Amino acid sequence: MSDSDFQPGRVMDLAAGVRRITAPNAGMMTGPGSNTYLIGEDEVAVIDPAMDDADHLDAVVRAGGGRIRWILVTHNHPDHSSGAATLSQTTGAPVLAHPARLTGVRNEAFVPDKTIEDGHTLVLDGRRLRALYTPGHSADHLCFLLEDEHLLFAGDHVMEAVTVVILPPDGDMDDYLASLARLQTEQIARIAPGHGGGMDDAQSQFAQIIAHRHAREQQILETLGEGTWRASELVEAIYQDVPRQLHPVAEQQVLAHLLRLARQGQVRDEGQQGPWRRVQS
Repeated sequence: MSDSDFQPGRVMDLAAGVRRITAPNAGMMTGPGSNTYLIGEDEVAVIDPAMDDADHLDAVVRAGGGRIRWILVTHNHPDHSSGAATLSQTTGAPVLAHPARLTGVRNEAFVPDKTIEDGHTLVLDGRRLRALYTPGHSADHLCFLLEDEHLLFAGDHVMEAVTVVILPPDGDMDDYLASLARLQTEQIARIAPGHGGGMDDAQSQFAQIIAHRHAREQQILETLGEGTWRASELVEAIYQDVPRQLHPVAEQQVLAHLLRLARQGQVRDEGQQGPWRRVQS
């Protein structure tokens, strides 16, 4: 897969009736840009309109060929949802998303036309596209499974060669791991993520991510030892191979793990914002 595959405005055919257009918002946190997917031929569903960019949304409308009937949003973060209202105004298609909201989510301006829950299914050209509620990265996160292709449109739940960021309070590590375990029970073969290229062998991907998260928690516990550490200090010790400009994000990631470990009774917070101490058995 080359960089040209993610050239803004380029329509990439991924499977029968499945296309991808990447938005022009490449960056450190978005990779080559946010992926917008179109599913269907006679009736089209758009997953994640991405940013409110005229050229990007024009490309989506052209690719939809006047047949866009639904706009699905995996979660309300701006790089996935900001273009939804404009695309809806242009096409007349309603915006569908999960209703869960928390204080601190990143796009309070996003309001779907209709809320949908786990199991909500659209039928497009006789094919079933089913919503899977997968909180963790955000409280309102949905994935969508194209059942006949065993293809998961994963939003920010799983990404190629990148650790998904979990930022409390909207992000929750317990929820994230539970959602991954839930995906292991589904018939999923391939993953189409919200950023970057697709992934085969989906079940192996899920298992690897779960193992990585558990290994990170063990690393945190071992680093805590018998002392007290703030999350920022744990980042300095554990994330030595990560650029310093990413340490604030890594700190929130560590905090998500600490909150999960605290619920399990393995660590405790010595104050309002730390330091943290391991609970010795």
